[in-house]
Amino acid sequence: MRAKRSADAGEPAEWTAATVEAAAVRLLARREHSRAELARKLEERGVPAELAAETLDSLAARRLQSDARYAEVLIASRAGRGQGPVRIRRELAERGVAAAIIDAAFDAAGTDWFELARQVRRRRFGAGEAPGEWEARVRQSRFLEYRGFSSDQIRHAFGHDDD
Repeated sequence: MRAKRSADAGEPAEWTAATVEAAAVRLLARREHSRAELARKLEERGVPAELAAETLDSLAARRLQSDARYAEVLIASRAGRGQGPVRIRRELAERGVAAAIIDAAFDAAGTDWFELARQVRRRRFGAGEAPGEWEARVRQSRFLEYRGFSSDQIRHAFGHDDD
């Protein structure tokens, strides 16, 4: 299957299975991509949707592209930056990763989100005691909520796991 396209920005005038695969592999060489991201990027370059889908099926069959691997890498990366599971789940869903794959990746990650919330709070606001003042607690709670931690994880970060 061939699609005609005007040549610009170094893209071929006609897309073939080989040129589409080469473009997809170049994208994957830079970083992992979800299937939906790759499809969008290929279509932005003028690749017909059906040719992009065939190529992505081929790449997935050869395990060159994997939403599961993408989810695992993104979870590890974002957790390393101090982001919580709520925010990471939303980002994965926005990037087209299926809920079942997201759940499996979180199960495989083995991250202690409660302890990560505590570490993030301490890194940002100091290692001292949790603040007793209401305004300071609210400000710190909002920060952790923005970072993607649940209310239970935020309470744990303040040392109130028994609430």
